[in-house]
Amino acid sequence: MQRRQFLQAALAATSAAALAPQMSFADHHEGHAPFKISLAEWSLHKTLRDKSKNLTNLDFPRVTKEEFGIDAVEYVNQFFADKAKDAKYLAELNQRCDDAGVKSLLIMVDREGRLGDPDDAARTKAVENHYQWVDAAKTLGCHSIRVNAGSKGEYKEQQKLAADGLRRVSEYAKPMGLNVIVENHGGLSSNGAWLAGTIKQVGLDNCGTLPDFGNFKVSNDEMYDRYKGVEELMPYAKAVSAKAHDFDDEGNETATDYFKMMDIVLKHGYHGYVGIEYEGKVLGEYEGIKKTKALLEKVAAAVSAKSLKKAG
Repeated sequence: MQRRQFLQAALAATSAAALAPQMSFADHHEGHAPFKISLAEWSLHKTLRDKSKNLTNLDFPRVTKEEFGIDAVEYVNQFFADKAKDAKYLAELNQRCDDAGVKSLLIMVDREGRLGDPDDAARTKAVENHYQWVDAAKTLGCHSIRVNAGSKGEYKEQQKLAADGLRRVSEYAKPMGLNVIVENHGGLSSNGAWLAGTIKQVGLDNCGTLPDFGNFKVSNDEMYDRYKGVEELMPYAKAVSAKAHDFDDEGNETATDYFKMMDIVLKHGYHGYVGIEYEGKVLGEYEGIKKTKALLEKVAAAVSAKSLKKAG
């Protein structure tokens, strides 16, 4: 009996080992995935702006779950710009998330002024404009607001100014347990070394980065290396944005090697949410989101298989 039990156990173990490398991303998703997938609302900006589609920010959580099978969302404040202090609206959005089984991660904040504005009064106004979004993020159960580090002037002067604005917003957010994270989003913020240096100057653990795979256009004459940039920003990352535009016949993004990029992300010990941000013009938004998700799942499955092989 002991020999038979041993053989049965050995056969089961062998079968499991043979199947393990073929396990899908979904099989690893609960507690074992190398990273999780969320959806950035900007991926649907055309649909949301098209009045004939009848899709609003309140519908975003449901659509994210029903259409794409994704259970975490990243809002863009442009789509509920006048609702930051609307308690009833935010309560409704929370209810929509609960109903759909969707988690709110962050709010991407735009059009509230430059946090590194050279004019002291304008910079202070920008800082104060962001407070309402910190409050809204807290109400929605988010972990962060994403901001921009816009400024003007020389390299070091822009760092000093942006660090000042970021520090003040971060100080406001800290008692609420919220992060203030900066995306590489044009200008010097798309220079990885500049942004990493700016975050270092802020010197607060709740001020970090949101590395975006594709936003590395510093100016019309300068493109920063995207892999170098993400490498420099990952030590401060509290979220990651998987930018996608076009895909080849094998489903790979044509401008970014997702396998190489995610290797950089994961080697820094990041295993949180990677937000899909589709901005392509060839595919429709829904198809583009699905293509990006499929690519991320392919990367995750490859990483999981590699880990299992090492463990074996």
